Amino acid sequence: MKTIKALIASSVLLATPVLADQVAVPAGQQGGANQSVPKPRSGMSMDQVQAEFGSPNQQVPAVGEPPISRWVYGAYTVYFENSHVIHSVAHPSN
Repeated sequence: MKTIKALIASSVLLATPVLADQVAVPAGQQGGANQSVPKPRSGMSMDQVQAEFGSPNQQVPAVGEPPISRWVYGAYTVYFENSHVIHSVAHPSN
C-alpha cells in the first residue's frame, strides 16, 4: 500500500508543470556602462588599491578561511584574499 501511495505521489509531482522566467545576460554586457570603468587588478595590495583608487565607500570585514574581504566603490566591488585583490566586479548599471 505504501508503494502505491509513493508511486501516485511521485507521478503527480512529475506531472506538475514547472514555470520560471529565465534571464540571460551575455558576459560582455554584464555591468553595462560600469564595465569600462578602470578597476583594481588581480594581485594588487590593499595599499596599492587605496593609493590608486582612493578610499572605498564601504569596507566589509573578512570572513572565512582564507579570509575574504571586500571594498565597495561606486561602480564596482573589489574582493581581497588576505590583503591582495582576487577579483573586481562591476556593479550593474541602471
